[in-house]
Amino acid sequence: MNKMLKAILVMILTSGLLITGCAVGSEPAATVGMAAPNFQLQNLDGQSVSLSDFRGKPVLINFWATWCPPCRSEMPYIQQVYDEMHEKGLVVLAINIGESSSKVKSFLQDNDLSLPVLLDTRGVVAQRYNIGSIPTTFFIDKDGIIREKIIGAFTSKAQIEMRLSKIMP
Repeated sequence: MNKMLKAILVMILTSGLLITGCAVGSEPAATVGMAAPNFQLQNLDGQSVSLSDFRGKPVLINFWATWCPPCRSEMPYIQQVYDEMHEKGLVVLAINIGESSSKVKSFLQDNDLSLPVLLDTRGVVAQRYNIGSIPTTFFIDKDGIIREKIIGAFTSKAQIEMRLSKIMP
């Protein structure tokens, strides 16, 4: 009976480790108040872009996909914010999850959009940012700290602008 109890205890402990995983060496989650995890992705021209390239500037990161109706509905508002604020230092990065460059380019062209898009074709960055649903938008200050995370679509440009006050000088 004692051996049986030990065997059960070992199985429970082993299961607990497998379920929770090992955090040693893993990156911290993308949490409000914490530094935004760095990443490197390609833009639509095939050039590598890293989040760290924009240190010292406020950054809006929007995770989206062309097949997502709420993502599609908020894109014009994000485009308007980009048009008005990029010369004031705001960096907008629309990170497309899982789609090809040609599909994204076609979508942008069909919808008269020109904001910067990065391709997360394998979903690695989305996973690092704990994206459970899209659209999801992060507002990151000039020091690289996540100041706000919004899950769901914006229904107006004003909703985005209100949150920009947390990261814009």
